[in-house]
Amino acid sequence: MSTATATAVPATRTSTTEQVVVPERRTYAPIPLRTVMGVELRKMFDTRSGFWMLMSIGILSVLATGAVVLWAPAEEQTYGSFAAAIGIPMSIVLPMIAVLSITSEWSQRTGLTTFTLVPHRSRVVLAKLVCAISVGVASIAVALAVGVLGNIVGSALAGVDTVWDFSPAEMLYVTGGNVLGILMGFTLGVLTRNSAAAIVGYFVYAMVLPTISNVLASAQEWYRDAQPWVDFQYNQTNLYDGDFTATEWSQLAVTGAAWLLLPLAFGLWRVLRSEVK
Repeated sequence: MSTATATAVPATRTSTTEQVVVPERRTYAPIPLRTVMGVELRKMFDTRSGFWMLMSIGILSVLATGAVVLWAPAEEQTYGSFAAAIGIPMSIVLPMIAVLSITSEWSQRTGLTTFTLVPHRSRVVLAKLVCAISVGVASIAVALAVGVLGNIVGSALAGVDTVWDFSPAEMLYVTGGNVLGILMGFTLGVLTRNSAAAIVGYFVYAMVLPTISNVLASAQEWYRDAQPWVDFQYNQTNLYDGDFTATEWSQLAVTGAAWLLLPLAFGLWRVLRSEVK
């Protein structure tokens, strides 16, 4: 009887190299600033408060123009009178638009969505600032156009010659004064991130502090000489009179750096680093 012997055949090990394919990471181009500005501009009109705030510019311009036509004497039916009357509501409404443009992200609790879609907060803040200034300059142009119509109609009704005593240089000074007011409103909005607090803060800055400063200047001679170098509102108001000298520009720059640029830089630092809830 024969027995079969099984011989074990060693298994052949084959070395296989597995190639790991790493998927390419997709990169996306950043959202253009003009797109962010377009969104922020629409947001200024979307809410009921923002819409009527902007509408109030035209409404108040017409009311101020009508008041000059109805009640101003014939000799004061000049373009300068209409521009001065329209400038009063402009100096109040335009900073409020700047305040609401930045504080709405926190008061309406949209900041988390906004800064998630655009993680670079500096781009959003820059877009808001540019939009606020653009709307302000456009509003001033509309208001001055209403003043032109009022001057033509008012002088015709009063039976006097149409007087154009408001030069392009004076228009630039008035526009500059209103832009500074917009920047101050924006600064207070960035600092407080609360609509009510920023609005109250602006009225304190625009009405309470100038009164205290003027009373102190009339009572203390040392402060009367120092007022142009420490009171930003004093220099901003003087812009509406025009014809600034080199010294007055220097005083505006010094007070603007202390009252506007430094607080704005601090507020931007807080916005960029604070937690959004």
